[in-house]
Formats: sequence, structure tokens, C-alpha cells
Amino acid sequence: MADLDALRLRWSRALDGVRTTGPDPLPYADNLLARWQEPQRRYHTLAHLTAVLDHIDVLEEYAEDPDLVRLAAWFHDAVYLPDRSENEERSARLAERALAEAGVSQDGTAEVARLVRLTVTHAPEPADANGAVLSDADLAILAAPPSTYAAYTAEVREEYHFVPNEAFREGRSAILRQLIDLPGLFRTPYGQREWEATARYNLASELEMLSTTTDPAT
Repeated sequence: MADLDALRLRWSRALDGVRTTGPDPLPYADNLLARWQEPQRRYHTLAHLTAVLDHIDVLEEYAEDPDLVRLAAWFHDAVYLPDRSENEERSARLAERALAEAGVSQDGTAEVARLVRLTVTHAPEPADANGAVLSDADLAILAAPPSTYAAYTAEVREEYHFVPNEAFREGRSAILRQLIDLPGLFRTPYGQREWEATARYNLASELEMLSTTTDPAT
């Protein structure tokens, strides 16, 4: 169970780290926490948010502005409907509205929105330090231990429960192949060193499992 008070504190510290003044941060935190607890979520929950924030803490030395990256983590799946394709864009627009109102500078707000939009591809440019940290933190689940990775894949399938099995396998397999074909999944030195090999093993194992699974009716 997520510690809501601890998450509120983490939000407040990140927000206050990028502004000089502004309204009470807690209403913004509570709005985001409510979004992350919506009933359609199985993987994209407070547990995922907490994990991404924890990974950013590990990677913060590589970021130009770790607090902006943390705010982007809060917003990156704030709008999440599994049957929609514009979640990242709607999340970025939410960040633009909320952060401007909360006292974040125009440049800071724009950077958070840019980072949120980057999670569509997880493909930051080589010089994009903030993007590298957010992308690696979001993809770190791919390098989880086998039991955690299995739970992650099961939760993703639950979020897409409305997709028939064959269509899900085809779509998920295509995503896995795209990831495997990337020259590198992780962009920070830590991610490359600590997560790359395990993530590739997990992806290959899941892809093999999907290719050998058949529907019960067939």
C-alpha cells in the first residue's frame, strides 16, 4: 500500500525545488494522487509512480534538473485510459495548466511537458540529460527480477482486458521487438551498466512465451 503522506511530501519538495513562491502544493498532490488511483489502472498505479520516483532518486546525478524530472514523473501517466492513444498528450497539457498555476516558471513548465511527451517514444536525444533520466526510470521495470516482471506483464494484460488474446499477443510482441531492436534500452551510465542485460533477457523471455502461447479455444 502506497504511503500517501510520503508521496505528498515528495511532491511538495519537488515543486518547491523549482519555484520561488506559489499556492499550497497539497491540493495539486491530492488531485494527482486521485488520478493515479483510478479503477481502470492495474500497472499504472501509485506503485508505479513510487517506483519511478525511486529510480529518479538513484539516477538524479545524471539529470540537469532532477526536480523537474520528478514533476514529469508525477504527470507522465496522470491521464491514463488504456483504450485511448492520446494519454501522454493529455497528461502533458494537464502539466502545463497545473504547473503554471502552481507557480512554476514558463521554462520549467515547458520542460516538464516536454518530458511527459517524451514518454511516448522513450527516445531522448543524446544530449538530453533530463530525458535520459526519466526514460530510464520509467523503463527500469524491464530489468526487474523474474517474479516482479511477471507481475508487471500480468498487470499490463489486465489493463488491456478488452483486447482479444490474439490481438494482444500480436501488439505486445510488436512492442517487445521494437524494444529489443533498439541499440540501447537505457541512456544513463547506471542504467546501461545495471539494467540493460537483465531487461533484454526479460524482453526476450516474454517474447518467446507470447510466441508459444495459444488460445484455450484453439
